Amino acid sequence: MTRYDVLIRNGTIYDGSGAAPFEGDLAIGGDTLAAVGPLSGAQGALEIDARGLAVAPGFINMLSHAQLALLVDGRSHSDIRQGVTLEVMGEGQSAMGPLNEAMKRERLEQQGDVHYEITWTTLGEYLDQLDARGVSCNVASFVGASVVRINVLGYVNRPPTPAELQQMRALVQQAMAEGAVGMSSALIYSPDTYAGTEELIALAEVVSASGGLYISHIRNESTAILDALDEFITIARRANVRSEVYHLKVSGEPAWPLLPDVIAKVEGAQRSGLPLSADMYTYTASSTGIDASLPSWAHEGGHRALVARLRDPDTRARVKADINMTAQPDKVLIVSLRDEALKSMIGKTLAEVARIRGRSAEDTLMDLIVADDSGVGCVFFSMSEENVRREIALPWVSFGSDGSSRSNEGVFLKSSTHPRAYGNFARLLGRYVRDERIIPLQEAIRRLTLFPATNLRIE
Repeated sequence: MTRYDVLIRNGTIYDGSGAAPFEGDLAIGGDTLAAVGPLSGAQGALEIDARGLAVAPGFINMLSHAQLALLVDGRSHSDIRQGVTLEVMGEGQSAMGPLNEAMKRERLEQQGDVHYEITWTTLGEYLDQLDARGVSCNVASFVGASVVRINVLGYVNRPPTPAELQQMRALVQQAMAEGAVGMSSALIYSPDTYAGTEELIALAEVVSASGGLYISHIRNESTAILDALDEFITIARRANVRSEVYHLKVSGEPAWPLLPDVIAKVEGAQRSGLPLSADMYTYTASSTGIDASLPSWAHEGGHRALVARLRDPDTRARVKADINMTAQPDKVLIVSLRDEALKSMIGKTLAEVARIRGRSAEDTLMDLIVADDSGVGCVFFSMSEENVRREIALPWVSFGSDGSSRSNEGVFLKSSTHPRAYGNFARLLGRYVRDERIIPLQEAIRRLTLFPATNLRIE
């Protein structure tokens, strides 16, 4: 009799291919899937009767911000409990390497509720640290184009010289050699926004040569989204690199009607031979720092320089005139603050805080950035439910939470979070698959497993 560590019997097996499920048994030896099929003659040290239950591969979170949480709590509760077994991290500046000494100091100064030491320099060393610490999930990461840029240029708004660009390309190459799955950009944030198209092409060429994926929070997700997609497609074509759009969405009600044009543009490029994909989260609200609403010029020099500008009355007036939010103040919910004295504002909208303080919404958001000495985490209700449903139906879209991997205890209780951290994948399978039947379960599982794994070239 063949013996296995785990034997799951009588399950409805979804293999991730998108094919119809089948009844059968599944055996695991160590950390490896050992056999699938009728295994009546086998025995498991642990046997599970899965009659009436679905059995599927672990899910891939294509946009995870677990990078800090895993340093203090490796259990990854909020994702593991939804079926996620691979956290793919590294969007833009959230990538954890490479870090020079100045970047390390800055990150330590700007820590919020999660406190950690920085004992690594390269991205590979960070991943090794997680491995040595022990985490419940598998991990992978992109190298951030902005992290590379800060290493060489800091926060200045200018193109790199040829020598500086070569240094940046070398850092990308090093990260790829250390195991990065590709390179990310987050082009609405500074200093990412300072990077021109030619700079991104030059870096993406290195990624292409290493077989990696270029993935981008494109430069605009609102009324200028079609122009932003044109740039994304240009980078993919000229760098000859497989490419993905982070969290596909159209933000701000005036832009909602553009989604059909967005889909047509991507699918037209696909028909021309470009290997393009996208990912998404299953909510109509986004989440980021409210400082992203400030103009890019105000961020030049980094966070310290931004705060100094907001303290100067004349410069502050210029910043106020250039503030751009995709949601109205009553649709902006404050969820994260560093200062204990300000945490009572968590759970209030920007409009509510402005009324309490007797200030305009614009002055209030600048006041909070200065007082909290942070970007001030917020949720922005700016998307259309109809568009979310249409995006879920697209066969070239996978799923990512764009959230941290958290536990409902300890340090994680000091701030709120977007519910996508706990519900992105459950919401897909419950609301949109089981209840609304937008896509069948086997297609949802394909796009949670085989499809993103293929894009990442994970076998």
